[in-house]
Amino acid sequence: MRQPIQILEQQRLALQAELDGQRTQAERNRLGQFATPTALAEDILRYAVRLLPPAEEVHFLDPAIGTGSFYAALSKVFPPKRIAEALGFEVDPHYGMPAASLWKDAGLVIELADFTRAKPSPRFNLIICNPPYVRHHHLENGDKNRLQFHTQQASGMKVSGLAGLYCHFLGLSHAWMTEGGIAGWLVPSEFMDVNYGQAVKQYLLDRVTLLDIHRFDPNDVQFADALVSSAVVWFRKSPPPKDHAVTFTFGGTLSEPKLSRAVPARALAHESKWTRFPAAGVRSRSEVATISDFFQIKRGLATGHNGYFILSEEEIKVRGLPMEAFSPILPSPRYLTEDEVMADRHGNPKVERRRFLLDTKLPEDEIRRHFPRLHAYLEEGKARGLDERYLCQHRSLWYAQENRPPAPVVCTYIGRGDAKSGRPFRFILNHSRATVANVYLAMYPTPILARAMARDPGLIRRVWQALNAITPDQLLGEGRVYGGGLHKLEPNELASVPVPQIAALLPDGERPAKQAYLIAELGASR
Repeated sequence: MRQPIQILEQQRLALQAELDGQRTQAERNRLGQFATPTALAEDILRYAVRLLPPAEEVHFLDPAIGTGSFYAALSKVFPPKRIAEALGFEVDPHYGMPAASLWKDAGLVIELADFTRAKPSPRFNLIICNPPYVRHHHLENGDKNRLQFHTQQASGMKVSGLAGLYCHFLGLSHAWMTEGGIAGWLVPSEFMDVNYGQAVKQYLLDRVTLLDIHRFDPNDVQFADALVSSAVVWFRKSPPPKDHAVTFTFGGTLSEPKLSRAVPARALAHESKWTRFPAAGVRSRSEVATISDFFQIKRGLATGHNGYFILSEEEIKVRGLPMEAFSPILPSPRYLTEDEVMADRHGNPKVERRRFLLDTKLPEDEIRRHFPRLHAYLEEGKARGLDERYLCQHRSLWYAQENRPPAPVVCTYIGRGDAKSGRPFRFILNHSRATVANVYLAMYPTPILARAMARDPGLIRRVWQALNAITPDQLLGEGRVYGGGLHKLEPNELASVPVPQIAALLPDGERPAKQAYLIAELGASR
């Protein structure tokens, strides 16, 4: 006799906890095994009800079934008579065998097999999946080549070698769907922002009808054991209609999001950052002045070992090291409370935690002759194996730092959307000769700004104030987001931030050609 779904779900949750407990966190991270919480699975299946025709029988497929959280939700949400069949794949027998035993009399067939190697059968009109979040570096090259070939065959999606396994699952499933079938994928939202996600986005815009993308608030991590920001992507296997619009939602639940916006599909083809939606509207960038017009942006230098190469004044004095072998470097953002760094008469930053970077181009034999204590310090570093580290090993002198001169403005590289200050990233005006490590982005004036600054020394302050007037949403919209509300800005992402206010600071004849800032508000927020 078939047991009630509520009892089976309780048994499944107990089984999930037991099986998870038998694996280490590292093992589960490597295999991308993060079970879907019950409430989330039910929210997703309730949304699926809205997308399927009311009287249509359900042929359900989950390519990464795990212990069956989505099937349990399917059985709660859909009347039993509507579920014509249900098939799940699970490659790991650790989860697959107990799950197959649990569901054997409940209408779910579990194939203990690798979905990526299975022969497609295009009969499923509802695919719901939380695919394994296996990063590309955990995929062997031979397997990666096989996946790329078969994914392109199945869906036309030419996936980059940097893509995670979940992208292949999504592409391969195309060959299993009926025409008009619905798919809902619970995936990391990073595909919407990163380069490897371009193939996925092109597939969603060209090969199917992209219906909705719901992005969860990154401060509300969906998986307690995976620091990843999640999204649910819904599409129908059918050509996209003319003038189609995609619904983007954010926060809350799928059925009751905090924000919603309809974005024309034709506009999405020109947007590199889909996580801007629904908070922002579509922008026309053809004549937009951006930070790249005024600053060349470089990541701060990677020392090879901060604890060894960056010392305090006290440490330098105690060791008797020559000060001329060091240059000032700003401390980590957590220890830099100032947003404007002043300089002493030597050009060193007037900050509480002054730090100095070992930065000499002298050869070792010359250091041995003239600076024996510095030579002893280098020998200490070699005894610790620092000279064999990747960065140090690939330098002409293992202790010589790359060229990163002081920048008049620096920006923090990592921030949080819910920062107490309301500013996820900080722009710092640097009057000192201090360089920065790779926790900052160094901003060097382009010729157009440098010329204006030469004539008007006070201009850089006004530019800095304009940078700090950029709204948090503008900055967050260009960066990338991770679980827990952590945001990052890469140099090219910061460079893309629109700054018409800086263009307005320059004399009429010296503004860049791109000086208008045009925003097309297509769709409405609610």
